[in-house]
Amino acid sequence: MQPREPGRARIIPIRALPAGGSAESAEVAEVARVMQICNACRYCEGFCAVFPAMTRRLEFGPADVHYLANLCHNCGACLHACQYAPPHEFALNVPQAMAKVRRQTYTQYAWPAALGVLYQRNGLTLALALAAGLALFLALAVMLKGSLWQAVPAGGFYAIFPHNLMVGLFAPVFLLAVLALGQGVRRFWRDEAPGPASGAATAEALHDALRLKYLDGGHGEGCNNEDDAFTLARRRFHHFTFYGFMLCFAATSVATLYHYLFGWHAPYGWTSLPKLLGISGGLSLVVGTAGLWRLNLRRHPLQQDAAQRPMDRGFIALLFLTAASGLALMLLRGTPALPLALCIHLGAVMALFATLPYGKFAHGIYRSAAVLKWAIERRQPNRLALGDD
Repeated sequence: MQPREPGRARIIPIRALPAGGSAESAEVAEVARVMQICNACRYCEGFCAVFPAMTRRLEFGPADVHYLANLCHNCGACLHACQYAPPHEFALNVPQAMAKVRRQTYTQYAWPAALGVLYQRNGLTLALALAAGLALFLALAVMLKGSLWQAVPAGGFYAIFPHNLMVGLFAPVFLLAVLALGQGVRRFWRDEAPGPASGAATAEALHDALRLKYLDGGHGEGCNNEDDAFTLARRRFHHFTFYGFMLCFAATSVATLYHYLFGWHAPYGWTSLPKLLGISGGLSLVVGTAGLWRLNLRRHPLQQDAAQRPMDRGFIALLFLTAASGLALMLLRGTPALPLALCIHLGAVMALFATLPYGKFAHGIYRSAAVLKWAIERRQPNRLALGDD
């Protein structure tokens, strides 16, 4: 049977596979089964890093499966090129099998471990409900002192919530999120045991992660989304989202330096560095998240894990709400609507921080770790090529 031309395979619903034991062990076993068949075929070897990494293995234990699953960027190219994809009796679906295991990774390596269950429940409704609940709490606090619709003194939003109060509210939540993410990826890295990272491997991994190299489908034409057509839209909207987030983070960091190092207190002018970074970052986030939301709604079911959709959409919605409310807050400065806008924005930001370690944000952390492992691994001798199996 000749391989299908890449991008020409029809998508037909996959039938259920028999599985013994837990759903988690069955999903790991399915990736191991798929990789065994792919390792014999190797038609997709040049598509992305997953396949050359696969060829360095004869067996696929849980650690190997989690590594390969997070190295996969779910571009969908291999599904459309595969001669064993449905309706073939092998029914290979690499993107979907990998996506199901990635959800396990986020749950299994979550810290504290008891909160890993939030990955299964952190959906759109929960994310928006948390943001709304926090915004309502802040609104009630404002109403105890005055009104949600009032002219604000020259101090801007610091006249509503003092600077030290906001630091006391947000710093612990943010630091806990950073700690939880750090502990999770440390445990993931320990289990993968890739060996020491050289400067060259680190630089290559950083370059590939920042460029989202493996969202090009392995051929530079992009991903498949709802059909066989290739598109770079997913890569571009990921770039808008990631760099928008980083610009917003940079705006907050610069403003912190201004406040504590130079004694320059907010509000800052429209041409100040924190303002320029924040506006450009907010606009980029709005564009990126709106685009990702549209792609997510149109993505073909066989190219995603249906159980992850609520998590994906909840994270996208929180990022969009954070960016949009932040831009609105700047536009409403000096108007009576400022107190209400501030409560909505702070509620969205706090909900985002609280869910970072237990939502889709973590996929970027684990995926970057997997890309680094591949950069290290590809510089090491291939034991199978040397005949040492």
